[in-house]
Amino acid sequence: MGDDVRVWRDGAVGRIVLDRPRALNSLTHGMVVDVRAALEEWAADDAVRVVVLTGAGERGLCAGADIRAIHDDAKAGGAGTRAFFRDEYRLNALIARYPKPYVAVMDGITMGGGVGLSAHGSVRIVTERSVVAMPETRIGLVPDVGGSRLLARAPGELGTHLGLTAASMTAGDALLCGFADHFVPSASLPALLTDLADLTGSPAEVVARYAEQAPAAPLAEQRGWIDACYAADSVEEIVARLTAGGAPEAKPAAEELAERSPTMLKVTLAALRRARAHGSLEESLVQEYRVSCAALAHHDLVEGIRAQVVDKDRDPHWSPAALTGVDERSVAAFFEPPTDGDLRLG
Repeated sequence: MGDDVRVWRDGAVGRIVLDRPRALNSLTHGMVVDVRAALEEWAADDAVRVVVLTGAGERGLCAGADIRAIHDDAKAGGAGTRAFFRDEYRLNALIARYPKPYVAVMDGITMGGGVGLSAHGSVRIVTERSVVAMPETRIGLVPDVGGSRLLARAPGELGTHLGLTAASMTAGDALLCGFADHFVPSASLPALLTDLADLTGSPAEVVARYAEQAPAAPLAEQRGWIDACYAADSVEEIVARLTAGGAPEAKPAAEELAERSPTMLKVTLAALRRARAHGSLEESLVQEYRVSCAALAHHDLVEGIRAQVVDKDRDPHWSPAALTGVDERSVAAFFEPPTDGDLRLG
């Protein structure tokens, strides 16, 4: 194991701790490889009855991939990032079909790749500190790590709103949208982890002893205008409905979309609509791999990361700069298999 993932046995529990707290536990390729190695070993170990994933520090489970590394690799051709995507998505699929209970503690910031490591687990916990999001459109990318399937399966058009705007979810929102199962106050987590290590009964029964009524979900009260606006068939019509909408939150949402990459907005909408028809997570991951590889070669990804993370001027220059400049043919090209082959999930 590398220095960025801590793995050990704690009674009946296999513990995995993402350990880059200064970087909000953002994922490197090596961390993905290490997590997978631990899961594969424990799958065959009868002494391990449950796996628990947490993040070091108090700020969050995982803020996503190391996007500065993606920025630098994309400028050099992107081969390293394509390999990272392949291994990351394979890990997401493994977590979803893991043969033992997989408990993910989504305390604090859990975004992007952090969602991929947690929201496909069998027992998913949020706390009052949880901030859950698929923020990819902020940097000129598209929701991945199985996020397109999660968003597509959220009630009504909530997933479309979250995927396009990159808005964050509270604990209540994450439960409403199917990203989490249980609300546990952060103060109860140490006792919960101790009880899991001394496991009697099922992990779900242990978690149930600590779970409480979740706080209200702000998105539940906004379903009316969200469903009405985001049911449109094009990003242009969505923006028009948001601009004309009477709800006080609609216009700010339109302003958020105006700051996103026009290309990635259209690709995201197409990906979410297609994901609604997918019969499995694996199908969505294959689609996401195609889209992510295409995005890696597109101007807007490097530019988006530059504006948000490298130079931090928050002034990305998208190409094309307007929705009218993105035609259906260019969107469809994102869904073609990469020239070096599709993702293989076994």
